Amino acid sequence: MATASEIYLELVELSGHVVATGAWGATLRADCLYQSAHLAKPGHRCRLLQGTRTITPFTPLAALDLRSGTYIQVVWLSSSAADRHSQSMVFAAIKANGSVVTWGSSDHGGNSTAVAALLTEGIVQVCGNAGAFAAVMADGSVVTWGHAVSGGNSSAVAPLLTEGVVQVCGTDHTFAAIKADGSVVTRGNAYYGGNSSAVAALLTEGVVQVCGNIAAFTAIKANGSVVTWGSSDHGGNSTAVAALLTEGIVQVCGNAGAFAAVMADGSVVTWGHAVSGGNSSAVAPLLTEGVVQVCGTDHTFAAIKADGSVVTRGNAYYGGNSSAVAALLTEGVVQVCGNIAAFTAIKANGSVVTWGSSDHGGNSTAVAALLTEGIVQVCGNAGAFAAVMADGSVVTWGHAVSGGNSSAVAPLLTEGVVQVS
Repeated sequence: MATASEIYLELVELSGHVVATGAWGATLRADCLYQSAHLAKPGHRCRLLQGTRTITPFTPLAALDLRSGTYIQVVWLSSSAADRHSQSMVFAAIKANGSVVTWGSSDHGGNSTAVAALLTEGIVQVCGNAGAFAAVMADGSVVTWGHAVSGGNSSAVAPLLTEGVVQVCGTDHTFAAIKADGSVVTRGNAYYGGNSSAVAALLTEGVVQVCGNIAAFTAIKANGSVVTWGSSDHGGNSTAVAALLTEGIVQVCGNAGAFAAVMADGSVVTWGHAVSGGNSSAVAPLLTEGVVQVCGTDHTFAAIKADGSVVTRGNAYYGGNSSAVAALLTEGVVQVCGNIAAFTAIKANGSVVTWGSSDHGGNSTAVAALLTEGIVQVCGNAGAFAAVMADGSVVTWGHAVSGGNSSAVAPLLTEGVVQVS
């Protein structure tokens, strides 16, 4: 029961699932609510909404309008591992019972029969890269499958992955694991970020999020600073913007060759290949404030502003031109997800807007009737999208070979799905 100096609130997902309830001191800021949400899903990011208003970590709790109730909506922005679209040609769905269903190219992890006995329960996160998958279990251990060269064989680091892992993230051919103590474990091809020895001293504690692109990693630490490693050609070297990355970073997104970081003040810092969006000078005036999330395709970034609008610029084929759906992106957008060349946006009413390459799911007309309401998460891979509905079913579209056609596992996707990676 809340006292006069406390505020009682309920954090609730779009599906109606209660994430957290409690009484918080009226003098606190909303970062305490974000912390409670993150405890429910370690390694995941979210946005908090009160009606159509975005609650930022810096919003005073005393400023919340409680006349309409104590309900705070939690919109999961997928796992932070999905802050880059996967180059995978496979999807993996986690069901409410903790089991996993995979579909797509069997050569890239779509066939998980070799580890099927380990995927029947207890899975809390799945991450895919170009050729393999890694699943985090409720006991903190990790299961991998797919191409050995891409990390599907983790025997070399098995003793480090038996407990304490809270998040796994990948580049094209390497995985990085965050442990419960805030340290990071990497192994594999050094070019793809598998060797983090150059920054090892910075990765022994305090890491709260890791994001990868094709060949580099970026880690956010608890103090808001950033550590980068991997291919310098893909943003593994951030010295050009190092002075801007010492504090205040709240999200990082990677695409094919660059990274974009959202600051606590709503501004954006970019680095890496200019052609992939590492140089954002052309849209700099739009990125100085009010940005709450950034998402990428291979060579374009899209930014969600605090008012629910979306900013895109760049190569039209990769989703940089959203003029065809501009009227639908002026307000109400709560999440954007990209794959190689297309974007999907979820609106506050649960509907979906798509744009970019029609070959990669930018045209969703084939399933449009299923995307008008009730969407709670969208995931993109190399050439397709998968959307999780509030009823736990899944809708897919895009390249069939990348999982856009899920008919082979359709009976397993009609209910109970809570996340797709």
